[in-house]
Amino acid sequence: MTLDPLILAVDDEAGILRLIKLSLAEQGFRVISTSHGEEAIRLAEEQRPDLALLDVLMPEMTGLEVMRKLREQRPIPIILVTAKDGNTDKVTGLELGADDYIVKPFSPEELAARIRAVLRRSSGLQGTERTIKKGDVEIDLNRRLVEKKGEVVSLTRTEWLLLQHLAANAGKVMLNAELLSKVWGPEYRDDVQYLRVWVSRLRGKLEPDPANPVIIKTLQGIGYMLDADPDDEGAEVEATNSSST
Repeated sequence: MTLDPLILAVDDEAGILRLIKLSLAEQGFRVISTSHGEEAIRLAEEQRPDLALLDVLMPEMTGLEVMRKLREQRPIPIILVTAKDGNTDKVTGLELGADDYIVKPFSPEELAARIRAVLRRSSGLQGTERTIKKGDVEIDLNRRLVEKKGEVVSLTRTEWLLLQHLAANAGKVMLNAELLSKVWGPEYRDDVQYLRVWVSRLRGKLEPDPANPVIIKTLQGIGYMLDADPDDEGAEVEATNSSST
């Protein structure tokens, strides 16, 4: 018997926690909750939830601090909950490693959809068993490992999923809408700026010069392509008409 996904909800507002627990239970999720960051870390270690839903603005320990400590324990998908609806705040959360964000006030349906989308993409891709190389970078799709100059590159879950899709299709152009739908879900297919943020993050970790990318190339207005060394199995290198973001 497969258990329903277990969600850890952390918020210092009792009313919000009650709403989350009731609405997610109706949507088929199991929920554990707390209003304290330290308690959240303990619960995560003991019960190993499938996803954490963290309020950003909490006393004593912020949602960002809780996220950092949870990630020190093990990889876990994280959605940040914020009362701020500014693009800067959203991008900051993503840059710090969150898988998604949701802004208060939110509907129960939107919350459930966001959680399903993150859980769906966190399962990764199946059946990819090859290594992609480009210069000093090596991407092992089977071992889910990335190395640059022989050193392991630390990637967030979302960064890995995006890179995985690009590397599994090395030498081929991946359309913006296709990448957004496969990595984040169909509800994100038109959010090109969202994709640019994550591509920029990957370039910062992989490219010799992120301002002049040679690994992840841009087809302006179309999509992205991961270039690979010609001797890499199955790679078809087509670098024409590419430019950086």
